[in-house]
Amino acid sequence: MSALNSEIVIVSGLPRSGTSLMMQMLDRGGLPVVTDQLRQPDPDNPRGYYEYELVKKIKTDVSWLPATRGKAFKMVSQLLYHLPDNERYRILIMERDLNEMLDSQEKMLRRLGQAVAPREVIRPAFESHLQNLHAWLDRQTHMRVLRMGYSQLVTNPDPSIRAVGDFLGIDLDSVAMRQSIDPALYRNRQSRSETGPAL
Repeated sequence: MSALNSEIVIVSGLPRSGTSLMMQMLDRGGLPVVTDQLRQPDPDNPRGYYEYELVKKIKTDVSWLPATRGKAFKMVSQLLYHLPDNERYRILIMERDLNEMLDSQEKMLRRLGQAVAPREVIRPAFESHLQNLHAWLDRQTHMRVLRMGYSQLVTNPDPSIRAVGDFLGIDLDSVAMRQSIDPALYRNRQSRSETGPAL
């Protein structure tokens, strides 16, 4: 794992894009992960969320970042802009079909009794965010990025697992990573004819 001692690994993406699955895979694969386990598993994420509360404070507090070198944590993509440029990052961006992602998000919000924003409002906002984000990431010299498709990861994991290991430059336990994928948890799957762009 020495290649990552001075770099920070971040798993990012929009909500319900597969970030928790990737964190679980990295954890099982042998990469140390940073999580406080405050948010417990539930029906929407039965294997856990792998969240770390301090990540949400990145706008005002970065004192915790150096301790995450050589490790991985999860961060929603909207917060990537606030990462200080005096660290070096390897960022895994999880991408999922927007229809699937919005279906999953809406079901979770309804289960929690929370309001669901109109899809005709939220979808264009997500599309714009992703386009701007990728353009911005391309300009960051202190960030390396690997975009990872959720559907491909679940349905044909081996190429994706190899790509992750190559990107991070470390030896991961590919068998354990593969075993952490449960296709039964790939819910809200769109048929090929229904699938919209996964930006």
